[in-house]
Amino acid sequence: MSGRLTRPPTEPTAEPRGTDALSLDSQLCFAVYATAHAFGRAYRTLLAAHDLTYPQYLVLLVLWEDEGLTVKEIGQRLFLDSGTLTPLLKRLEAAGHVRRARDRADERQVSILLTPKGRALRARMECVPGLAGGLTGLDADGRRGLLDTLVQLRASLHENLVNEGSPATGRADDRVGAEG
Repeated sequence: MSGRLTRPPTEPTAEPRGTDALSLDSQLCFAVYATAHAFGRAYRTLLAAHDLTYPQYLVLLVLWEDEGLTVKEIGQRLFLDSGTLTPLLKRLEAAGHVRRARDRADERQVSILLTPKGRALRARMECVPGLAGGLTGLDADGRRGLLDTLVQLRASLHENLVNEGSPATGRADDRVGAEG
């Protein structure tokens, strides 16, 4: 035991307490971050029976949509660099779900192909999105609306960071609602 005192976590509130822009509960980024952690715990439970991690599951989702992508193309779809993706792909290969193949025209390119075992896994995994969705407490329309909002949020953040090079510093009176 470390002897460190910890306070029990409190449930975040939908509305920020007061108007303090630096309060944790007013941070949109923290709400998204904490939700991602909750999803991670949920998926860890759902994927354990299939002996998969969440990042491995994401790679399989990409390959089930479009088999034979290069490592770089998978990384672009998942917003992962090759240093993160390569060990993950090696573990999927060791488990017999994928195989790596060098491109004959360009030996530097490695394509990722599903094995029969990896293809067969798809049918067993079809229940996972519904089970995960059911854990959210949202109905199908609510989940679709939230997904659309999050996709737009991600696109806006990527676009604004690329166009501006660095986050803009806004004036206090420009802010509306929850902070970033």
